[in-house]
Amino acid sequence: MSLEEKLTKIRSPKLQNQKETAVVLSAVEDTLKDQDHDVTPTAYFAALLALLSQSIVPPDEIVNKDLATSVVYLLDLVTSYVPAAILRSKFSQILTSLGPALTSQDIEAPLLRSSIGCLESLLSAQDSTAWALPQTQISPRRAVAGLLTLASDHRPKVRKRAQDAITHVLKHPPPSPSLDHPVADMCAETALRALGDSLTESGRKRKKSKDHAREQHQPALIHTLQLVKTIASASGGWPSKKIEPLCEVLMGVSKSNNEYLTMAAFEVFEIMFTGMADQFSSSKLPRLMEAVSELKPSQNDSQLLPSWIAVISRGYDVSAQISPEETFHKLPMLFGMVSEFLSSASHEIRVSGSECLISFLVNCIPENVISEPSVLDEKVLERLAQAAEDLLNVKYQTAWMEVFHVQSAFFEALRWQAIPLARNIVKAIGELRASESFNGKKEADAVLGKAIQSMGPDAVLEILPLNLTPSRSGQPGRAWLLPLLRDNVINTNLAHFRSEFVPLSEAMYQRVIDHGESEKTMEVKIFETIVQQTWALFPGYCNLPMDLDKAFDQGFAELLSNLLYSQPDLRADICRGLQTLVESNQEILAVEASQEEIHIQSRISKTMAQANLDHLATFAGNLLAVLFNVYSQTLPQFRGYILQCINAYLSITKEKDVLETFTRVTDLLESALAEAVSQSQSNKQQAKDTPPGQMPPTSHTLMDLIITVSIYLPLSAFPQLFSLTSRILPLTSEPQLQKKAYKLLPRLASSPKGSLALQNRNQDLQSLLLSCASTTSPPARRDRLLAIAATIEHLPQTDLHFIPSILSEVVIAAKEVNEKARSAAFELLVLMGRKMKEGGTIEQSRIPHMDANAPTTQASLEEFFTMISAGLVGSMPHMVSASITALTRVLYEFHGQLKRNVVEDLVSTLDLFLTSNNREIVRSCLGFTKVAIVTLPEEIVRPRLQTLVPSLMSWSKEHKSRFRAKVKHILERAIRRFGFENVERCCPEDGKKLLANIRKSKERKKRKKNEAAAAAGGEQAEDMEKPRKGRFESEYDEAIYGSEDEESSSAERDDDETRKNSRSKSKPKQREREGSGKGTYIIEDPNEPLDLLDRSALGRISTSKPVQFKQQGGSKHKPRMDLDGKLVFGTDGDEDAMVIDSSSKEPGDDTGLEGGINAYVEAIRGRDA
Repeated sequence: MSLEEKLTKIRSPKLQNQKETAVVLSAVEDTLKDQDHDVTPTAYFAALLALLSQSIVPPDEIVNKDLATSVVYLLDLVTSYVPAAILRSKFSQILTSLGPALTSQDIEAPLLRSSIGCLESLLSAQDSTAWALPQTQISPRRAVAGLLTLASDHRPKVRKRAQDAITHVLKHPPPSPSLDHPVADMCAETALRALGDSLTESGRKRKKSKDHAREQHQPALIHTLQLVKTIASASGGWPSKKIEPLCEVLMGVSKSNNEYLTMAAFEVFEIMFTGMADQFSSSKLPRLMEAVSELKPSQNDSQLLPSWIAVISRGYDVSAQISPEETFHKLPMLFGMVSEFLSSASHEIRVSGSECLISFLVNCIPENVISEPSVLDEKVLERLAQAAEDLLNVKYQTAWMEVFHVQSAFFEALRWQAIPLARNIVKAIGELRASESFNGKKEADAVLGKAIQSMGPDAVLEILPLNLTPSRSGQPGRAWLLPLLRDNVINTNLAHFRSEFVPLSEAMYQRVIDHGESEKTMEVKIFETIVQQTWALFPGYCNLPMDLDKAFDQGFAELLSNLLYSQPDLRADICRGLQTLVESNQEILAVEASQEEIHIQSRISKTMAQANLDHLATFAGNLLAVLFNVYSQTLPQFRGYILQCINAYLSITKEKDVLETFTRVTDLLESALAEAVSQSQSNKQQAKDTPPGQMPPTSHTLMDLIITVSIYLPLSAFPQLFSLTSRILPLTSEPQLQKKAYKLLPRLASSPKGSLALQNRNQDLQSLLLSCASTTSPPARRDRLLAIAATIEHLPQTDLHFIPSILSEVVIAAKEVNEKARSAAFELLVLMGRKMKEGGTIEQSRIPHMDANAPTTQASLEEFFTMISAGLVGSMPHMVSASITALTRVLYEFHGQLKRNVVEDLVSTLDLFLTSNNREIVRSCLGFTKVAIVTLPEEIVRPRLQTLVPSLMSWSKEHKSRFRAKVKHILERAIRRFGFENVERCCPEDGKKLLANIRKSKERKKRKKNEAAAAAGGEQAEDMEKPRKGRFESEYDEAIYGSEDEESSSAERDDDETRKNSRSKSKPKQREREGSGKGTYIIEDPNEPLDLLDRSALGRISTSKPVQFKQQGGSKHKPRMDLDGKLVFGTDGDEDAMVIDSSSKEPGDDTGLEGGINAYVEAIRGRDA
């Protein structure tokens, strides 16, 4: 903001205390004009200095306090715009004049804050010569000393202004070769002295008083710490010469029982490290780290040691950013130093030590050490691995949980460099995991999982073989490794799967075959499970394999094809693996990162990824043929993964091959259609009665494949595609096939080529959709609406006549029985409104059943509402109700973009329909009324209350009381928005009883809520004040379905929380004893003595008392049944199982309450509820 803008705000004051300042400014400007001076910052500055000398007389007299406050305030604004040379020349005069305002004990805060602002601008303009003057003279150093005193003032705003001024001054030093500002040492020394005095005073008071609350409240110490943080943040960390004293004082502060003080001390360390992270101040870091290291507390100081470890961790994190190589070479020494803390008896120390070690591993190992290590780097890694291995010693048995976390971080940090270094670690943890008495299997699995990700499954299995084949029957089996491998294999060699797991699968499957057709034994079932678990690893091996071009050859592709045909149970894993081969390499090509970053993460470059896709493309044709055949042999409910795999390989297939595939499938489909047309009616009826486990007609399967292929077709194939679609859509005898044909248009809209085709053939699609309106079967209505939406999205502005041509069908769809169809209709209405809002021309002569001489109109939102309103004059109540429902939805969406007179006319029109005798129409009107009350501006709705409320009351007394609950709910919303008195004033006498009931219910709910809050105490009361989490997925649903019932249930929820909390607080001491880790037990094997020198002895040591648990049976769930007593397994029976893209969703598939209608609840649940 410029000076003139600031002065303009002062010239037109809004507050009483600003008027004095405006008068002074006006007087200054009038004086400058009378003397013919230019109105410049310098002129303002000179005039204000003259006024300052009249209002404040040194050394300590303020003549006119109000005038002084206004003058200094204006001087604060102007000074920062005055040339630095003038400020340096006037420094003594200004400082002397401001002296009484800065040093007086009873000075008011506004004058003091403005004086501090003037000092800030003055000090920022001083040069090195001025800063060299001693503090005994009238110099900048004396002014800074005053600011330091004010920075600990008891008034928050004064204190904050002084600290900001110190920050600004220290961040703008005069030109000098020194790293620090000339006055930084003085600031640091003053702050340190004040901090030491505050600590001494705090300790003295703590000894005298035993009041814990007073100990927690130490404002002077907190203010001094804030000053230290201010200086540290402004001076590049902290002045170099004062680092050691500061560290010593801060460590002393960390001993306090006051959590805030401890946190503030570490914030200072954090600020210091952050300030030293830049290259300019990084030379201070070694000195700081040396000072912190010398302050190392006692080995068992559980109060101070965790804080010291945290400071060390953060310090070396910054050091790794500045000098990564040097910090990395220190890592084994640091690792060994901190590892000693893991043997401590204190749980807090062990946790702090493990977190510090994890921080070292994450932050202090440079990426170039992993990608291209030197000889020296390899030696450092060896020492680091040895240190990590030593953590598995019995010495650290109390910290085995923390040790496992460190080992996980170790594997994650070293990645593939851990292969030759961590063999002993993997072996030791594997042996612990195999021990039946070891109770840390979950943590051991996490470590082995990280080892598999980093070292690869081949290296881990070389150390811990599975031993599942007969040739290794004498060694312990490790079948428990298979789930670990499934979840963690990634970015490894596919050849290892072929050499290790394919033979294993064949051996196990052969034993299943040898068993024959007899009843399966438990052993045979285990063999089948191992086969399935073996192939469950295949998708992981296919995630960015490094040897794809060599391992995936013709023989392997034939093996996979044979398995797809012969073993249906393995199809899901094989298809997922084949899909992952393509998509993982496509993700590498799509990622926006440098080649080095990609290589360090996956060891695969973009060039290699493209080569992998080219290699897979050579197999795509044969694989697609196999997948097509398998798809045609699979039941619809199990086809989704096959279709996704087909979609992946179509994306890398050449256009020529895609076109050939499309031509073959199209020919087969035309033959199937001809056969279906010639089928007799009796055969059709027989086909309808086929059991659900039977395969669908061939034409349905072929249509699924055509939809999948469609977005990869060249533009030359789209005429044939649209011709085929135009043949299928009129087929009333094939509703499922018709439904699939409608799915084609939204599928095309998801690709650039498809969108271009929809634009080029939009007029043909309009004619086709209009001609097929009467032949659409009920199952296809939702997909037809989605197809219309895809057509309208690509509709040119000259063809907007299509919207009124199809509008009546969409409006009627708002009353569909199927919820997804209704939701699609509402989304389509909103889309139409947005299209009309963009503008364009509507040639009414091209609308069916319109006069050929009808004029052309301009598209607009108002015109769209007029089109929908035409349905209000329909002869059928169903059409009128649907029109009201549609109007309600679009009004909610566009009410803020319509002209006011249009909204008022709409409300007045729909108000009349509330007096209708038809319940279906009234039901829709109730939904419209609620939306109007909730969303429209008050000035529109308030005048209509005179007619709305009596009409609502008339339906609340309807003899079957169908609408009473709805009317009551609407009245509640009206009372909440317009007030009880305004609604009561419009209510007839016979309806006031209902209003009184509403008021009493609301008061009763509020009273119960307050009583529950008082009973629950302060903590629960605070929770009640927090905003509740919404139950609705959109604001529209909140407006339609939200009610005060939610508020009434909150007290019940809070009561439940209170009971849960009271139970959870009943055993704090027990949890404390469990977490202390003081009890240690040895789990003995009755058949084998415990060898404490064996590394596996760690698996026999437990911190909890060994207990023999009884095996519990699985929890039982009551089966769901319908009214006929049949088991219910799902809710959607009308949707086919065609899923193409695993990551994409069709519009309307995930609506829930989204897009629900405003013909109120019944319109969601049924057409004529």
